[in-house]
Amino acid sequence: MNAPETTEIQTSSLSDQLAAMRQALAGSATTRRIIWASAAILVVIVATSFGQILLNRWNQPFYDAIQRRDGAEFLRQLMVFAAIAGGLLLLNIAQQWLNQRTKLRLREVLTVDLIDEWMRPNRAFRLTHAGAIGVNPDQRMQQDADHLSDLTTGLAIGFVQALILLVSFVGVLWTLSSGFVFHYGGHAIAIPGYMVWAAFLYAGLAALISWLVGRPLIELNSAHYTSEAELRHSMVRVNEHIDAIALAQGEAEEKKRLNLDLGGVLAAVMRIYAAQINLAWVTDTYGWITVVAPILVAAPVYFAGDISFGGLMMAVGAFNQVHSSLRWFINNIGSIADWRATLMRVADFRLALKEADRLHGQEQR
Repeated sequence: MNAPETTEIQTSSLSDQLAAMRQALAGSATTRRIIWASAAILVVIVATSFGQILLNRWNQPFYDAIQRRDGAEFLRQLMVFAAIAGGLLLLNIAQQWLNQRTKLRLREVLTVDLIDEWMRPNRAFRLTHAGAIGVNPDQRMQQDADHLSDLTTGLAIGFVQALILLVSFVGVLWTLSSGFVFHYGGHAIAIPGYMVWAAFLYAGLAALISWLVGRPLIELNSAHYTSEAELRHSMVRVNEHIDAIALAQGEAEEKKRLNLDLGGVLAAVMRIYAAQINLAWVTDTYGWITVVAPILVAAPVYFAGDISFGGLMMAVGAFNQVHSSLRWFINNIGSIADWRATLMRVADFRLALKEADRLHGQEQR
């Protein structure tokens, strides 16, 4: 019988890709360990958030002591700071260890699942006739699965941490800014939760601009991984057939082909660099403004004499915590685009293994 005709398998939707990853996790005994590690991480994050609240409360007596030039209270508050910072240090180290364990277990689940699906009878053979998705399966199972595990763990834990900090400090910031009164033209204007609304508006505008500028990175990262795979495949092929190439004196031709593949990689990387520079204009500008933004927001109330210097620093600290939680998306826009591209490569490969059975299951080897 003739060789089966190559059939291109189309890229799936995000919902299909996420469903494929859920199936991979559901079929593994290691998933239970990931769940327990995730629960431990959640406990550590909640404890860290409580420590951050204590640290924020410490701002007021510390800076008030500086304002009063009270040396004894200043030294006492330094001891309080040492206790809080020491506890937060232990929690941060524990979280880092749990993060690494979770990432390792997740990679184990994904890689074992992909190998199991790939090594089912005749599947690897059928995949070679599935078009571009069947090229370089080794990279998708080894490099892409590792990268996806790393990004998924980092982004998921970071998001949960930002969410818990946001919930913890929104109430604190609302209480602190509930008494803020602005004096203008002889009138007193009170805005309940003024600094909360300012933080949401400020971070929301920056998130929207960052997403619009950084969204092209999804396709650019996917194209980069594909070009890297093609270059690696060409190098492996040359190494495997080096005897035949030498006998045929085909080094010049192979060199030309390798240089073409390398050119594709460099062009893909340059496009990513250009997109990252565009994104950096937004995120870096936003970062510098953030240095003074909370002080500018609270300054009118401070100069009106409605809060002390310690109260100002406490409000600024709470604003920074809320704002840092809200800007999680802005800080990770590049990683989110990279995660989306890597998820597409790994999930589409897993789906293609099953789809190859349907397209070529009736053909003989």
